[in-house]
Amino acid sequence: MLDKKTPAEIAILREGGLILGQIRDALANATKAGMTGLELDAKAEKLIKEAGGRPAFKHYHGFPNALCVSVNQTVVHGIPNKVPFQTGDLVGIDIGMEYKGFYTDTAVTVGVGDIGEQAEELLSVCQQALQIGILAVKPGGYISDIGKAIEKYVKPYGFGIVRDLTGHGVGRAVHEDPYIPNYNSGKRLEQMFPGLVLAIEPMITLGGDFAVMIAKNNWDVQARDQSLTAHFEHTVVVTETGHEILTDNKINK
Repeated sequence: MLDKKTPAEIAILREGGLILGQIRDALANATKAGMTGLELDAKAEKLIKEAGGRPAFKHYHGFPNALCVSVNQTVVHGIPNKVPFQTGDLVGIDIGMEYKGFYTDTAVTVGVGDIGEQAEELLSVCQQALQIGILAVKPGGYISDIGKAIEKYVKPYGFGIVRDLTGHGVGRAVHEDPYIPNYNSGKRLEQMFPGLVLAIEPMITLGGDFAVMIAKNNWDVQARDQSLTAHFEHTVVVTETGHEILTDNKINK
């Protein structure tokens, strides 16, 4: 069942989303060669607590950290470790926060130093796919419109769109209904309405394969073909006239 947030609840989500977007950007700026995922994770937890929030991912279904740090072939759910980032790495930073009882969720993938033209294109296409997916969010539209728009944009580039992982509702919990495929499922999914809060998150692979596998640590979700991956995410609310991005003020609403 899809959940409608009240104006007062959306105001809290807006406040928390703005803070979380600022924390995400601080972490992205700190992602340099020699930095480790564990250092980023410690920074994330510190910033969240200083802001009056709680790390949403820590201990969620047993996940051990505040931050998902997914490097290169790892799409999402990467457990932070002590391995220093190297020039050429793609580092996915996925962060969630509970703030005043409500949850927001956002992600960015950062290139470390010179990553090459192919990887640059992968990041650019994934980031643009997120914006295109968000533009499909409006009252009266359908959840399936989001995936259709994303696939239409990404497909000509030959990148793989991950199918086993989706966006999702968010707000009262880390994950809520509906599931939001990043591809054309061939079905008309739920209709959107004002007050519906969504986490939209395209995930694509350089190799063109959409299949993924779970690493030996039972958390890291990796591209089956072990190619580079990208992941971007925003928390968005459906408004009376369209949508509002809660985790970033920079994208046109």
